[in-house]
Amino acid sequence: MSLVNAELFKVRTTSLWWIMGIILLPLYAASVLANWAQYANSEVTGDTTDLQAQQIQAALQPINVATSLYTSGQYFGILIVLLLSAIIVTSEFFHLTATTTFLTTPHREAVILAKFGAAVIIAAVIWLFTTVVNLIVVPLILGNLDLPTQLGEPAVWRAIGLNALAFVLWAILGVGAGVLIRSQIAATLILAITYVAGTAVVSIIFALLTNFVAEWINNLQVLVPTSASQLMISGTDLPGSPPQWVGAIVLIGYAVVTGLLGTWITKRRDIS
Repeated sequence: MSLVNAELFKVRTTSLWWIMGIILLPLYAASVLANWAQYANSEVTGDTTDLQAQQIQAALQPINVATSLYTSGQYFGILIVLLLSAIIVTSEFFHLTATTTFLTTPHREAVILAKFGAAVIIAAVIWLFTTVVNLIVVPLILGNLDLPTQLGEPAVWRAIGLNALAFVLWAILGVGAGVLIRSQIAATLILAITYVAGTAVVSIIFALLTNFVAEWINNLQVLVPTSASQLMISGTDLPGSPPQWVGAIVLIGYAVVTGLLGTWITKRRDIS
């Protein structure tokens, strides 16, 4: 636990945490407002396919509206977690402290596990912050939409819990990515661009393949980490989409592989 505290101390003693916090706040607020606007203006039009119409109707069910709103901020919150988790590793090389760290604690597995632990704690704090604010704000939004708070529904709390799991798993992915990309600047740019632009590009590709090739291809989108974490927080199973647990399994798989690979590389790689 002392090693985890040491990793958290490294984060607390830099300006990194409050810079990321300042970035997160407007992005989170924008997510809440965007979700509110989406449900305030959503309707099924005649330009949609039968599957798309079914998906929109399912998404507009009160329970699914509630779970989406109560997990607002996941997209940008996870991005911040991903970058912070990677920086926990890459900062050692950026500030030239990696050699000292591994000489002080020769067992490299202990060091990398401590970094995983610190990343998970940071992810949990960010999840808790967004969740608490959501629990305060979302009932007001649901009231504006003439919907009940849905807080008595198990599906809402299941989505909130799975959202926490998503944050934790992305923290593990971030540490693994930091091991693979040791440059702090390169890791930050590559992960941010891949997460934001890559997600948009993949969504467009899957939409085109689903419309012009076969509808079943849409199910394969769950193999994309961002899609998997989005699927986890749906209130009910949506038409044309795999069940929630599939998203959880996919994301756990990525986290396990990344975690094991990161630990193995750290043990084998020369530190200078």
